[in-house]
Order: sequence, then C-alpha cells, then structure tokens
Amino acid sequence: MTDDRRYPQRPIVGVGALIFHRGRILMAQRGKEPLKGWWSLPGGALELGESLDSAVRREVREETSLVIEPLGVFEIFERIMRDEAGEPEYHYVLIDYICRVTGGTLCAGDDVCRVEWVKPEGLKDLEITEGTLGVIEKAFRKRRNYGKRSKQTGEQR
Repeated sequence: MTDDRRYPQRPIVGVGALIFHRGRILMAQRGKEPLKGWWSLPGGALELGESLDSAVRREVREETSLVIEPLGVFEIFERIMRDEAGEPEYHYVLIDYICRVTGGTLCAGDDVCRVEWVKPEGLKDLEITEGTLGVIEKAFRKRRNYGKRSKQTGEQR
C-alpha cells in the first residue's frame, strides 16, 4: 500500500490527543517527515473503516504506549502545507480530543522520537507545529470542563 499523504487527492483526516497530568500536557516529537523534529500532540491519520474514537486510542498507544479514554472533541482545524509553487503538498483536517490516561507506561514509539510531559511555560522552548500551540493554550484554560458529569443527567459532557 502506498502512502498518499504527500500531494493527496483529498484532505486526510487526522486525530490528536490533548492529555493532561499534574498541570502538564503530553507532547510528542515527530520522528518522520513531514515536520520531523517538530513537537505536536500525539496522534495521526484515520484509517479506512476506523472510527475516530478508535483512531485516537490507537495512535496514542502506538506513539506513547499509553492507554487513553477520549472524553470529547475539543477542536477541529485544518493544516495545509504548500510547496514552493503554492500547491497543497499536505492537507489535513485535524480533530483533537481531550483524553485521560487509563493505563500503560509512557514510552516513545512508532513515528515519534520523544514524548514528554510539558508545563505550559515550557511550550515556548519547543518547535511546535503550526496551530497546535493555540489549541493547547485554549485546552489548558478549558480542560476542567471535560470529564465532569452533569448533575442533572449523569452524562459526560
């Protein structure tokens, strides 16, 4: 099977995980192109026939060895990276979930070379993929809204 992420016929759907622990967020340093060496959220591309929920669980497990529970969609945005001629070389629609860890031991795997828990003030020292820092900052402000149960319905928000 060929990888058609570069110069795709259509945008590629990707998932990302916003995972917090003790005032820090889990970041992954990309080990492959595109953007090798840059930091981002753990995540990756949706596979054919896979649900979004399953994709975010799989990607986090492959990249970090952690088992997670997605609590809800936090943000949807797109990333279009153009070549020198202005053609879309990469085009992703990214769906970021707030997640909580339910098991596993943190260890870099798959297509990342490092994973780290980072404090908000430490983010400025990382080369972070475009658009990701804004999502992280917004998530730090709003993360406590996820995983809480509604008093009236008992459902997760």
